[in-house]
Amino acid sequence: MHIRVLGSGAGGGFPQWNCNCDNCRRLRAGEINAKARTQSSIAVSSDGERWVLFNASPDIRFQLEAHPPLQPKQGVRDTGIHAIILIDAQIDHTTGLLILRESVKPLEIYCTDPVYGDLTSGFPVLAMLDHYCKVNRHPVPLDGGAFEIPGIDDLRFYSHALKSKAPPYSPHRNHPHPGDNIGVVVEQISSGRKLYYAPGLGEIEPHVFEAMQAADCLLVDGTFWTDDEMAKVGSAKKAREIGHLPQSAPGGMIEELGKVPTPRKILIHINNTNPILDEDSPERRQLTNAGIEVAYDGMEIDL
Repeated sequence: MHIRVLGSGAGGGFPQWNCNCDNCRRLRAGEINAKARTQSSIAVSSDGERWVLFNASPDIRFQLEAHPPLQPKQGVRDTGIHAIILIDAQIDHTTGLLILRESVKPLEIYCTDPVYGDLTSGFPVLAMLDHYCKVNRHPVPLDGGAFEIPGIDDLRFYSHALKSKAPPYSPHRNHPHPGDNIGVVVEQISSGRKLYYAPGLGEIEPHVFEAMQAADCLLVDGTFWTDDEMAKVGSAKKAREIGHLPQSAPGGMIEELGKVPTPRKILIHINNTNPILDEDSPERRQLTNAGIEVAYDGMEIDL
């Protein structure tokens, strides 16, 4: 199984266009050992030719240009993207669908009913695409059930609901629905190797922990280091309030990942305020000592 991290940052990327936090300021000034990051997305393939795109960030054009296997190879119009799985309906995970409007075929999109509802009402991107390439929407299970994608050989997908939040524009933002956010297990049928992908995690529920234990690689929520991290840039929002489990403190992601034997544990969806972006920081050393990696744009993983 081939996994390519197209984007590893949270909404806004790193540096964020209007942010002068310590991380963003130092990156622009060349005063920090850190990598710039686009907004989070990955692509997965069993043969290196036909790919499943997870989320479509606003940075997707740049991400595709940085990964040749996803670029055109046959005819005037072509792509290595055969299907798209949407983890949620967040702006930073779905706006890139508009960039894909020139597709010569309908986009094959796999998502939950709540995500489909938000993307045809509050942010009607799927309805908008009907005026261009059109969309074939496919529902996904919320109970860990399996599904396969035609044309994607040797990969099977399992999806389950996570405790998180719908986007701020959603009419049920403050009344979470099962399926607002999902975790996905990608299994290579021939080898049994498994990836668990969940860039937005508000809580490690029993079914999430079970999926994490059975995986060979985790790509999970690394948005914030502390629950009150956003306070440093003037926001009253707490990490847990907006559906993200912070890394540090009791019950945080570091502690939870320490309970699973998975060979590779990788954080993705890193917010621009997170001190782990500084590769020389004590927080980054703490992750390294715990056997936890930090995803970066262009990271390649073979399982």
